[in-house]
Amino acid sequence: MEHIYNKGSNTDAPTLLLLHGTGGNERDLLPLAQMIAPEASVLGVRGNVLENGMPRFFRRLAEGVFDEEDLVFRTRELHEFIDECAGKYGFDRQNVVAVGYSNGANIAASLLYHYENSLSGAALFHAMVPRRGVELPSLNKTPVFIGAGKQDPLIPAEQTKELSRHLQEAGASVTEYWTEGGHQLIREEIEEAKKWFEQYS
Repeated sequence: MEHIYNKGSNTDAPTLLLLHGTGGNERDLLPLAQMIAPEASVLGVRGNVLENGMPRFFRRLAEGVFDEEDLVFRTRELHEFIDECAGKYGFDRQNVVAVGYSNGANIAASLLYHYENSLSGAALFHAMVPRRGVELPSLNKTPVFIGAGKQDPLIPAEQTKELSRHLQEAGASVTEYWTEGGHQLIREEIEEAKKWFEQYS
């Protein structure tokens, strides 16, 4: 997978796995990582699927309707790619925190839904429920931050609440932060994610 790896000054800090939204790339969330954890190493990854020329992490059948078969395949692909990068770059595979926005947050949530110990934490900005009707692995107090907008036209509030509930039922320690905004990322939720990261890292 196309990616960028920057080694941080604090090698004991979690490595941030940066996962962009639709149409983004592996560099999109570098400024976000700099705001949340400036000393951390970062692995920015570009999605392998193109939708009208725009990179994504998995296919969808329509707005908000995921191609589940492709989602499962791409989630495994990303999980194995993180393993590969940990060997290549020498970071601690057991200490990887995902930072994802929109489509990137959805694939990060899918990692939590499908693989035990795939992530040691996740900041999910404007995410949806990746799959229903599946049993989640034990998340054993995995810290998860969910940033959401009350006016988000793409993600109904009940979807965000359902995602939060699924993760909590699997044992995750979930922090929700709601803004008055829409689907765009805004500074106040990034600042809250920074506080969350500093509390758990």
